[in-house]
Amino acid sequence: MKISQKLFELRKAKGYSLMEASKKTGVSYPALRRWELGITEPSAEEVKKLAKLYGMTGDEALCIDKAPDDGSELKGWESYSDNLNLEIRQSTEEGLDFSEYEDFINAVAKLPRGSRKEKAADIVWDIMSHAGMVSGYGYIEPSDLEGIKELRDTDLFEDFKCDSEKLKSKVKGAWYGRIAGCMLGKTVEGMRRNELIPFLQNSGNYPMHRYILSTDVNEEIASKYKFNLLNRCYADKITCEPVDDDTNYTVLYQGVIDKYGYDFTPKDVAYAWVSKQPKEAYCTAERIAFINIVKGIKPPFSGSYRNVFREWIGAQIRADYFGYINPGNPEKAAEMAWRDAVVSHTKNGIYGEMFVAAAIAAAAATTDLKKIVNAGLAQIPKTSRMYEAIAATLIAYEEGVSEEEFFEKFNEQFNDNDAHDWCLAISNAIIVVASMLYSNGDYSKAICKAVQTGFDTDCNGATVGSILGMRNGIESIDPYWTKPMNGTLDTSIFGVGKVSIESLVDKTMVHIENNK
Repeated sequence: MKISQKLFELRKAKGYSLMEASKKTGVSYPALRRWELGITEPSAEEVKKLAKLYGMTGDEALCIDKAPDDGSELKGWESYSDNLNLEIRQSTEEGLDFSEYEDFINAVAKLPRGSRKEKAADIVWDIMSHAGMVSGYGYIEPSDLEGIKELRDTDLFEDFKCDSEKLKSKVKGAWYGRIAGCMLGKTVEGMRRNELIPFLQNSGNYPMHRYILSTDVNEEIASKYKFNLLNRCYADKITCEPVDDDTNYTVLYQGVIDKYGYDFTPKDVAYAWVSKQPKEAYCTAERIAFINIVKGIKPPFSGSYRNVFREWIGAQIRADYFGYINPGNPEKAAEMAWRDAVVSHTKNGIYGEMFVAAAIAAAAATTDLKKIVNAGLAQIPKTSRMYEAIAATLIAYEEGVSEEEFFEKFNEQFNDNDAHDWCLAISNAIIVVASMLYSNGDYSKAICKAVQTGFDTDCNGATVGSILGMRNGIESIDPYWTKPMNGTLDTSIFGVGKVSIESLVDKTMVHIENNK
């Protein structure tokens, strides 16, 4: 409970008015009023003046904010102190050495919610932000662009050339492919595999080969699962593609390019975020970055400051437009993706966006899946966990590891019941790459593999759909997938709302043409 609320409740319990409390304690009426409104806080000496009046000892008066603070405005994703266990997990994976303070940090994580925990969490953040690396850590993972470029695998560099006559079909395929893939996964976003697979099997949709429909669910069926299947978004019940952050960003960045051109800056992205969408449109790392930006913390610090989600999937789902407008130029696409990613992420969170943008740019010029994957790998540090994970996926496929065996090992490594694993950029990037490879580039099979694997279903369905839509062109996408959206995409972007998908394609082509 906040000190302001506690002071108010103590005074009311004694039946005093503010004026009476002022006269009895000698504290001015305006000061008491400001304290109870939370505008200012009393000093320790001032609190002691209230102790006798309210029937408390001096020590009790000084500790009235020890109770859990249920009234904090920052909750869930927004509260650093609420997510210290994730900070510990994230910092461990980054190889940070905080062993000297480990007992203290774990103790802070266990504290009840309240101002004491908030203050202690500030110390935790200071420790983590100044921690060195553990001895023998096997990865080098810079977040700055020059550092990233210095560690790229130059053996994977390749020149790509686009067929201009096929380009519009490819761009159109990328837009529609992303939107349909997002819709496929949207219905079951958040449903864990232990329920998703049985549900798909019971509805005759496993292996997955179609949308999940409202007719697959009734109250009896829904009652079998902890995941709420009622009132979800179903493809047979929509009149256009509904709002989703996986599609909002692609539209938002078309607007950024329209306004600032190819030379936009991270600061331009930050301004677009706070001026074009409400806070509620942003999740996890993006929510933290949004709050940081509003507080005046600019990129790249907006992406690192008190951000436990800094290597989660958020940036990875924002890559697409940079790939669309740089056909055949993976390096430029990745560099633009970096300028966006640093607003909210660090290290592998950044690499995920760079990888996807570069892969999409390459897919505009080649159908060779290995070349598409390698084009993405070529733009991120070969010394990173992201590079290692994606390269291992490609090697496993080429060495003949079966799809069943691959995903079995994947699910042993990553647990979709664990929020960190579920939303991590690396785990979801593996799903994207494996789904494309094991489907042999078939659009329908690939988006279905990405979704039925679980984890971040709408994000992965959208990213796979985007890459293969670009690779294969609009003609490769069965009209079954695009029919429900009726050519229209809804967004939460101020001044945009519902927009024609064809107009998005046309504007993309204008941006490409203007940059030649």
